[in-house]
Amino acid sequence: MTTALVTGATAGLGAAFARQLAGLGRDLVLVARDEARLESKAQQLRSYGVKVEVLPADLADAAGCARVEERLARGVDVLVNNAGLGTKGAFHEVDLAQEVHLLRLNVEAVLRLTHAALPVMVARGSGAIVNVSSVAGFAPGARAASYSASKAWVTNFSESLHLQYADRGVAVMALAPGFTRTEFHSRAEMDTSGIPRRLWLDAEAVVRTALHDLDKGKSLSVPGRQYKVIVAATRVVPPSVQRGIVKGLRSRFPGQKA
Repeated sequence: MTTALVTGATAGLGAAFARQLAGLGRDLVLVARDEARLESKAQQLRSYGVKVEVLPADLADAAGCARVEERLARGVDVLVNNAGLGTKGAFHEVDLAQEVHLLRLNVEAVLRLTHAALPVMVARGSGAIVNVSSVAGFAPGARAASYSASKAWVTNFSESLHLQYADRGVAVMALAPGFTRTEFHSRAEMDTSGIPRRLWLDAEAVVRTALHDLDKGKSLSVPGRQYKVIVAATRVVPPSVQRGIVKGLRSRFPGQKA
């Protein structure tokens, strides 16, 4: 039986990945900061007849990240780098420590865990890594510069690794959803009341699309027709026009990570 390690596994997309991977018969290693929530989630997932390990760790902390690296060095078949966060406020208003914390979790942890998982996968000639990015990484962020930049890095990093390792049996894919109903926005204290219903995605549907695209060997998964159109547009629309669109969204949906 194969094993999948999922970070940020107690809620949102991480929990959806854990459920669907368990449904496919994969043993799990669940990573998150809250040990009590991890144990509760593990108990639920064992009902699928799979083995579930819990690994409490703060991935923005060097020691916590090292614990997960050690587990990955022992080998897993699938790694889902889902843990991430955003900040609220204009860049100069956000405490520098919060911005550094964001980059450690959204960028450094993804780099370190991917680097830890790859040697075993490459030696075995099989494996898969899904790095959760965001549509926000395809355009400048008027209200979330560090978040948008971090997700642009995740997408480029993942697609670059896809080029390096696809021929060696290891799939690497960036998952770039748009607005998805999870705990992310409430944790970032974002007002989501102005976001149209048509822009919202369901977490379970996002993960189903991601796993389907991973099986197809894609380097990038963008769930939702509306977001496929948006991402395609960013590939051809000049940067000056993109900036104008972002400014318009900022005035229409104040407080959002446009």
